[in-house]
Amino acid sequence: MRFKLLLFSLLSIGIGYAQKQPFTPAQLFKNEKTNLLQALPTIRDWADDSHYLLVKNEKEYSVDVKTGQESEFRLKGGWTIHPPMSALTGEGGQNPTFSPDGKWLAFTRDSKNLYLKDLTQYQEKQLTTDGSETVYNGYAAWLYWEEVLGRSTQHKAFWWSPDSKYLAFMRFDETRVPVFPIAGATGQHGYLERQRYPKPGDPNPLVKMAIVEVATGKMVWADYNANADHYFGTPFWTPDSKALWMQWKSRGQDTLKLVAIHPETGNKTELVSETQKTWVDWLSDVHFVKDGKHFIRMSDESGWMHLYLHTMDGKLKNPITSGNYTVTGVSHVDAKNGLVYFTARKENSARIDLYKVKLDGKGIQRLTFGEFSHQVQVSPGGSYFITTYSNLQTPAKMALLDKNGKLIRELGDAKGTGFDKFTVARTELVRVPTADGFQLPVVIKYPANYDPGKRYPVMISIYGGPNAGRVYDRWSYSPQEQWYAQEGLLQVGIDHRGSGHFGKAGQNFMHRNLGKWEMEDYQTAVKWLVDKGLADPKKVAITGGSYGGYVTALALTRGADVFTHGIANFGVMDWQLYDTEYTERFMDTPAENPEGYKESSVLTYADRLKGTLRIVHGTMDDNVHMQNSIQLVDQLENLGKHFEFMVYPGARHGFGTTAKGKHAQAETARFIYRYLLEKPFPTEVWP
Repeated sequence: MRFKLLLFSLLSIGIGYAQKQPFTPAQLFKNEKTNLLQALPTIRDWADDSHYLLVKNEKEYSVDVKTGQESEFRLKGGWTIHPPMSALTGEGGQNPTFSPDGKWLAFTRDSKNLYLKDLTQYQEKQLTTDGSETVYNGYAAWLYWEEVLGRSTQHKAFWWSPDSKYLAFMRFDETRVPVFPIAGATGQHGYLERQRYPKPGDPNPLVKMAIVEVATGKMVWADYNANADHYFGTPFWTPDSKALWMQWKSRGQDTLKLVAIHPETGNKTELVSETQKTWVDWLSDVHFVKDGKHFIRMSDESGWMHLYLHTMDGKLKNPITSGNYTVTGVSHVDAKNGLVYFTARKENSARIDLYKVKLDGKGIQRLTFGEFSHQVQVSPGGSYFITTYSNLQTPAKMALLDKNGKLIRELGDAKGTGFDKFTVARTELVRVPTADGFQLPVVIKYPANYDPGKRYPVMISIYGGPNAGRVYDRWSYSPQEQWYAQEGLLQVGIDHRGSGHFGKAGQNFMHRNLGKWEMEDYQTAVKWLVDKGLADPKKVAITGGSYGGYVTALALTRGADVFTHGIANFGVMDWQLYDTEYTERFMDTPAENPEGYKESSVLTYADRLKGTLRIVHGTMDDNVHMQNSIQLVDQLENLGKHFEFMVYPGARHGFGTTAKGKHAQAETARFIYRYLLEKPFPTEVWP
């Protein structure tokens, strides 16, 4: 009887599995309805501590956390309507930003000078007059936009004080920065862009910080040598507007100082100084405690990113968190009850959870639940939070919880009614051991009809830069990946020791020798895949863009005994050809580390190429110049090596969803079908 029941159970499972169906090209690529997934609620933010904002049917509603009752939302005092930004700023206006009190508008014009507009009288005031082709006020030089302030700033380099009385801004002078020519090939004669771009060892932009008193126009400069070779990071105004806290970093980037600037005099007072043997990263934020007496700083100087409590004069009071895990951010600080709500990769380095802990570091408590990765939105007073949670096997869900982690209600589930009808490729996270004790996280998406007795061609997609891991235990779905799974491709992601899973202690391995440990760890993971009978050792492909393009080209040369195929998209082929701030942070200058630059260069290993390498680059890439790929092409040609080269005229860094991007995607598919799958190319998927 027991045998019959077991047999019936197994047959039932087999029938259920057999009833599942593969996806058609139309379902994956032509938006034919499947009901596989559905949208989660769109929760924009919190209105207050007990109401969240729900966007629905192009309207916004305030939802009561206790009752779930919805009411159409309006800002207190009604909507504030301003004229179009173009009318406020005039021709050439950039980054218009209202003062906190709404009475002023700050903006730059033509990337050169900084302006104010009095919105009570609509009078314009020009704050600077020395802007030129190489001098920019309030508008970031390329290096600062890309590496320091961030792309999301759109070059904005000015900051309002909370009381609207002051406006701080950076002034950039690129006169000494070398020019890199970027050639445009359109038209009969073409044209030339002249980009100010410092490469390792070159002069950087000279930067100064000014503070303007809005009412009077009085301007003071922060007390720094205007010709000093250093960096300034994103500044932070104190909540009372009595000081601008600046970040200063040495050119060598091993020392970071937090310095308070007096807005009326420009005088500075050092608050915190941190030095590491490798490099120090910028502070993404400073969290001021509402008692007005303390602030919280994040630092990885212990080898792991943690929280530290300081008094307002900079003195360290105590660590708030500690241990071999990474804190990813502060979600809320409850000064009244002495609590900090923060996110961390603590239970599992591939997952993020929400925790709370006392300011003295005691009583840490996990608030999120299960074996999931959580993305949280904490209410302004810390009484509630909303989490969007998932893992590799479970589509995202959304839930509302109180400050103790008690579930109030489920808000949504991305799993659609048709999910169980289809054969969705199984995805798994494993840990691969290295000889020196690391457990490398590897995510594997198996072929849809996986046969344990068969080896499969493998495609590894990577980025690979320091603290830029891609392996997480959270739901991820793309039609393209599902299609390749149905076609029999083993798709893999690997994070090395410097990817962030092992804290700053792991990242430090990469200091002065980019490329070495990426190759060591990636090869270890591939050999594990081969040893386990998963991967066909004759079809091990790798691809990535930017830093991933660098790693791909390095894999086909330095790692040629393991990797057989690769598509290197717009990669850095020699670190002497990239910019100062990013490269020197990890490598120091070529004069200081000549051997490291040589050993990290793809050009050094060009003679080892024996697999199939495709090099891809846009001709007008202003981030990773096509010079990188051209120098590798030149080297390979001189060595008589076979390779493929795809050029995208006029394309910048990355191709996105443009016609060039669609072409690149199709050509990648042709590469996979020709060399890995050895099947006819499906023109119904990629015309």
